[in-house]
Amino acid sequence: MELLGPLHLALLGLGLVLAGAAETPVNSSLGLLEFSLGKFRYFMLNKPFPEEAVLRHIASNVTFIIFQVHSQYKNVTVSFYKNPLPDASGTGVGKGLVSILRPEQSVCSWYLETSDADNVWSVAIPLSYSEKDPIPGACNLEFDLDVDPNIYLEYNLYETVIKFAPANLGHARGTDPLPCDLGTGLDSRWRLQYDIYQYFLPENNLTEEVLLRHMQKMSMVSQVEASGFKVATLKSGDKTIAYFSSVPGQGVIYNVIVRDPILNTSTAYVPAHTYACRFNTTLDNCSSLGRISTKVFFTIFAILGLFICFFGHRFWKTELFFIGFIFVGFFFYILITRLTLLQYDDRLILTAVAGGLGGILLVMVWWRFGLILICMLCVGLVLGFLISSVAFFTPLGDLKVFHDDAVFWVAFSCMTISIPVVFIGCLRILNILACGITGSYSVVLAIDSYFYTSLSYITLNVLKRAVNTDFNKAYTNVPFQTNDFVILAVWGMLAVSGITLQIRRERGQPFFPPHPYKMWKRERDRRVTNILDPSYHVRPIRERFYNRLTQLKQLFQGEEAAGERTPLLL
Repeated sequence: MELLGPLHLALLGLGLVLAGAAETPVNSSLGLLEFSLGKFRYFMLNKPFPEEAVLRHIASNVTFIIFQVHSQYKNVTVSFYKNPLPDASGTGVGKGLVSILRPEQSVCSWYLETSDADNVWSVAIPLSYSEKDPIPGACNLEFDLDVDPNIYLEYNLYETVIKFAPANLGHARGTDPLPCDLGTGLDSRWRLQYDIYQYFLPENNLTEEVLLRHMQKMSMVSQVEASGFKVATLKSGDKTIAYFSSVPGQGVIYNVIVRDPILNTSTAYVPAHTYACRFNTTLDNCSSLGRISTKVFFTIFAILGLFICFFGHRFWKTELFFIGFIFVGFFFYILITRLTLLQYDDRLILTAVAGGLGGILLVMVWWRFGLILICMLCVGLVLGFLISSVAFFTPLGDLKVFHDDAVFWVAFSCMTISIPVVFIGCLRILNILACGITGSYSVVLAIDSYFYTSLSYITLNVLKRAVNTDFNKAYTNVPFQTNDFVILAVWGMLAVSGITLQIRRERGQPFFPPHPYKMWKRERDRRVTNILDPSYHVRPIRERFYNRLTQLKQLFQGEEAAGERTPLLL
């Protein structure tokens, strides 16, 4: 069993070396790694044995070189010196250094090491740029390195934040760089622009080999432009920070390309990646993100939703319970999340209880008052909420105007309210549509609790925005890959089948059931006045209850003694 770890690493390393045509053969003899410009190289780092990376035969037209190294989740240190210094090294899962070349310099070297006890598979590449290319991170005032080309990434349950240092204009070898803050004209760094790119790894794939192979697509400018999705463009006057929606368990690579629009040149920063989860923790590990409580909650919810999808209009009270559960549970979860510090499982249990009470309340309102319009308003708002969420799940939701909370919530609310207003004249059709679409979407949420699907973020993004006040800054892009298309087809098939079945079955039937309380009252009055009705001779329920209670008491009473039962006379 002890040989399985090294054997696995050896096989993984062999697969990585053979994976790309641009890779250099491994030769780590004497702790020396030879690199070529623009060529990826895979290697294994050991804690006791640092490696020296060497790049030779650098052309004279190269002004600076960005050397970068990446691993999946174990930290790697890259440094200019054998003994790393804080202002001359970087440690993380994706770090790089900028080497400004001196005149006549043709050789560069860097030192690589890891503090992790296990072997760390990594990939590294040196990239060269000329004097006309902007230098990423050359105007750094926030981080440790003097010239910092790295992207710093932080994440929580709701959002992922990337930060980077501003760039400066390039310069020739042996010359001084331009001042960063001397003037804001077109001859200064203020003319530079920053394009932010995002790239999603294959869904439900957490393997090291896949990450390191796809990292090649987000390192060089041409490959980033061809493979990545451009999310936004920042001017030099904007803050060098961007927000994204966190997608736990989904690998994402981010990179920034700084452009000089006058010289038409560009340079790529060092890419950063995240899974919005951890590999080296027991709780919320990337490989076991789904909580038992979530699976139980959404499985029960999906069973009820599937019933509503096909039979909701016929079983009107059950549908009202379903709608009331959603309506109250959604707002209650937002309330307790923003006002309390309860753990997730506790919040989910309380949400289930509150949702159940909300469903019962809506059923009771219908039973006692029979207000069709009030009930259908709740049904229409739930359907409108889902349709509005779908609309803002598209690229429409990432428009800059909707990053303002007031604009977003007004637009979202208007779209939600418009659904019951549009269908005010055909309430039965509205109800059947709500049953089919909403009920079938509950199945999508249940699938997501077992296997990741981007379709769950249709409503989850809205919930995040309601719970987290900073989420309005985040871009809400999510991957849409093969399994998402399959689940989308399942959702559509269930919705169409449920709607079609209910429309055909309800032909010739009353639009809605009669008022329950009036029916119960009319039946009670009929029994009171109709002597021929057998129920007329049935005693009232209170008398029957006391009779049963008396019989129950007699079971626990002892038998009286036989014989004389009258007291003796003195």
